[in-house]
Amino acid sequence: MKKENNTDVFVFIEQREGQIQMVSLELLGKARQLADMLNQKVIAVLAGFHIHEHAPSLIHCGADHVLVADAPELEHYTTEPYAQTLARVIEVYKPSILLIGATTIGRDLGPRLSARCHTGLTADCTRLDIGDDGHLLMTRPAFGGNLMATIVCRAHYPQMATVRPGVMRRCDHDENRVGNIEHITIPFDHSKFGVRLIKTVKQSKGKIDITQARILISGGRGVGSAEGFEKLTELAKVLKAEVSASRALVDAGITDHNRQVGQTGKTVRPDLYLACGISGAIQHLAGMEESDFIVAINKDKGAPIFQVADVGIVGDVNRIIPLLTERMKR
Repeated sequence: MKKENNTDVFVFIEQREGQIQMVSLELLGKARQLADMLNQKVIAVLAGFHIHEHAPSLIHCGADHVLVADAPELEHYTTEPYAQTLARVIEVYKPSILLIGATTIGRDLGPRLSARCHTGLTADCTRLDIGDDGHLLMTRPAFGGNLMATIVCRAHYPQMATVRPGVMRRCDHDENRVGNIEHITIPFDHSKFGVRLIKTVKQSKGKIDITQARILISGGRGVGSAEGFEKLTELAKVLKAEVSASRALVDAGITDHNRQVGQTGKTVRPDLYLACGISGAIQHLAGMEESDFIVAINKDKGAPIFQVADVGIVGDVNRIIPLLTERMKR
């Protein structure tokens, strides 16, 4: 839509089976910063069924106002009902900025909304800021991560961006914060509901999402093989950690894409990140350099990974990891 009297920073609150997703709380934290710079409010948009009890917690996490769309049509995510909900919010409340998590849901919803509302969308942002003219500066990797592009949407509103989980930091939970909760009714056009969810089938992998892990042991090209990666898994069992990898091991078929750290994978912020045989290309560093403590093991003493590491060990990862595993067992 053309710019009118658009104001305030809106955040789409993603929930799955009634559980608020961490990326939405992270976006509330960033929205709080942006809104304070603009002297505006943070508006959380919570959509689902029987989810109104979560609204107060969103205020505690940085929202000034929560719009609750609670309807049976929103119990499970399908594109059209959620697109109608957010499009209605945009039409009525005219946000200046709308932030969405770059999850499977957000990557489906965001483009649909931008097309429906005739505005732009910057995907997979790694940085958000406010320019001197008050517009949202949306920075994302471009050309395979070889440069960073900052994009501005001046002519159309809302200014929309998706952000991957783990990129932003959530606000501290403050139960003394107060705000408003408003229940809204969406006039759904059921004739456009072309998809119906029949059944949900879950695949249990018994692994924690790497974005939620406190300790990550990550392997790169220097690990060399599936046998080398198994050594990392043994150490992970001892440390109660999760294993992850650079793109090289994913492309080699040694581990799944959902274990990949980097610009084309996931962004992580563990308490401890152990980089094993990872050279430290800029694409990988963008996904883990905010880790609290980084230990790097690489036989190339000139590897870029050592520039961001708190502790560096020069040596063959396939010799060092078994020794470290035995020592940690004792």
